[in-house]
Amino acid sequence: MATAARKTSAKSKADAKTQSARKAPPPAKFTKEDELKAYRDMLLIRRFEEKAGQLYGMGFIGGFCHLYIGQEAVVTGMKMALIDGDQMITAYRDHGHMLAMEMSPRGVMAELTGRRGGYSKGKGGSMHMFSKEKNFYGGHGIVGAQVSLGTGLAFANRYRGNNNVSLTYFGDGAANQGQVYESFNMASLWKLPVIYIIENNRYAMGTSVSRSSAETDFSHRGASFRIPGMQVDGMDVRAVKSAGEMAVEHCRSGNGPIILEMQTYRYRGHSMSDPAKYRSKDEVQKMRSEHDPIEQVKARLLEAKWATEDDLKKIDKEVRDIVADAADFAQTDSEPDPSELYTDILL
Repeated sequence: MATAARKTSAKSKADAKTQSARKAPPPAKFTKEDELKAYRDMLLIRRFEEKAGQLYGMGFIGGFCHLYIGQEAVVTGMKMALIDGDQMITAYRDHGHMLAMEMSPRGVMAELTGRRGGYSKGKGGSMHMFSKEKNFYGGHGIVGAQVSLGTGLAFANRYRGNNNVSLTYFGDGAANQGQVYESFNMASLWKLPVIYIIENNRYAMGTSVSRSSAETDFSHRGASFRIPGMQVDGMDVRAVKSAGEMAVEHCRSGNGPIILEMQTYRYRGHSMSDPAKYRSKDEVQKMRSEHDPIEQVKARLLEAKWATEDDLKKIDKEVRDIVADAADFAQTDSEPDPSELYTDILL
């Protein structure tokens, strides 16, 4: 009898996975304009993060600093699928998300250096900045905390009937947190318009997925809550855009939440203080040479003769100038007045 029960339980789990699994759509077909925009937007994130790493090494940025280098295609492709009013919320590897939501590079960099012109007036730093005007709700330092908040944003959208979707990002490490599954249950029960985007960069804080997770296919994580999911090539901006369009249509049609597991890779350590000795240099170099999201777009532009090497160098110079301006501003802007210690406090 016990054996029969186990077989029934195993079959139920297998059925739930089958029902929740979806095949990712083919990569979107990009026009010349799409490719050029994707190239510029991803390059801005890459160059911004490289500069942030330099400023951290020079002592201008204190505290923690988590770089997004290598993962640029995820936020860039998802942004292409959004409409005005859609929200984004994420964890502490957040600079790329801010730039994708068109927040000012000056304001983001100034917050990193703790200056008055930063998005949180210099009081939040790398992990805590927001822009209600740009529908970006953080940057959260507590692992997995943003998942319940992003679910709350989706609840507000459904309550208001505004047809907007909440993009809630978290990593493979946070996917094992309890509040994630409480949020899944609520979102499925109430059919909330939320896309749970799991940025699986393989190593969380430094432990590989294979060593930390019993279920390594994160697209199945919502199976017991009847939340469909799919795995997406998070290194290909076209694949991300295509999956993003399918996901937002799913949510806007009243079908409730959906999970997108973005299979991606970070080139740097978990944070600037992490030497990343848990993986080999050869592994990182292999990912860079074979899967780099920016180099993929560059190769397509050149192959289609939609741009020349000189054209792309010009875009790179324009982006570098924007980042250099942001860095100059962030180093010369005034520090917050001491009176700011008593503002923005909930009593």
